[in-house]
Amino acid sequence: MLSYTRTRFHEVRLRLEHHVPTSRLNAFLWEFFLFGFKQAWACLFGGIILGLVLVTKIYWPPHASLARYDFLFLAALLVQFVLLAFRMETIREAKVILVFHIVGTLMELFKTSVGSWTYPEHNLIRIGHIPLFSGFMYSSVGSYLARTTRILDMRYTHYPNKKFTLVLAALIYLNFFTHHFLPDMRALLFLLVAIAFGRTWVYYRPYRRIHRMPLLLGFCLVAFFIWIAENVGTFATIWVYPHQQNGWHFVHFEKYGAWFLLMIISFILVSFVHPPRAPVEKELSGESLLLDSEA
Repeated sequence: MLSYTRTRFHEVRLRLEHHVPTSRLNAFLWEFFLFGFKQAWACLFGGIILGLVLVTKIYWPPHASLARYDFLFLAALLVQFVLLAFRMETIREAKVILVFHIVGTLMELFKTSVGSWTYPEHNLIRIGHIPLFSGFMYSSVGSYLARTTRILDMRYTHYPNKKFTLVLAALIYLNFFTHHFLPDMRALLFLLVAIAFGRTWVYYRPYRRIHRMPLLLGFCLVAFFIWIAENVGTFATIWVYPHQQNGWHFVHFEKYGAWFLLMIISFILVSFVHPPRAPVEKELSGESLLLDSEA
């Protein structure tokens, strides 16, 4: 059996999954509801942060004694404490958030120094050009990937060698810095991602049936929603790209590729917290999979 720390979600999940459908339609609707519910739970940290970003954009007093960015930083810390205190998040997931905060902050320091984007508002809790709150936006991605891995009890077939994935993550992270001075390796990195994960399928269980999809497709979908969240963040003037200096515009879709690669780093780092597991038994139809999860 797995050694996950049980959260309140575990208790809620058991009650919801004990529902006995009365018809095929009822079973389909209940499974659809549970998938949405589990995804929302996985997005809990990032969703709260994004909500605070929008609310403060609309209602934060322009001359408040506490800077908006500082409030968001303190609020993010409070959210993290509440999630842990009420067992809505595990200690391991909190460690993932801390790691991604550090990784994101280091990249922010460099990117703002070369003018890739700016933080237009003043605040006190900052390092160099960046407010410390910014690291939580990267943490939200890591938090989602760690939580959804546990909540949907994800399993994988043809998962690549972990040493290769670690080298791939290092190359991707390095390219975020070096492409400002050396040729951009992005096309090669996309190819390496395709080689590494092209044969990998992910199996997940919203309710009683097991579903599967190509892992690369899952990566593309997650990156797309991150790109949407980025548009929300720039609309709320948390950070601003050069083409948004004179008014908000959609983030260029080329940033989707950058978020795709950053999400690959996040996924690989999460794999060292929640090691990839293979299915226990799989039917050829793909509709039944026996799992030993207590996540």
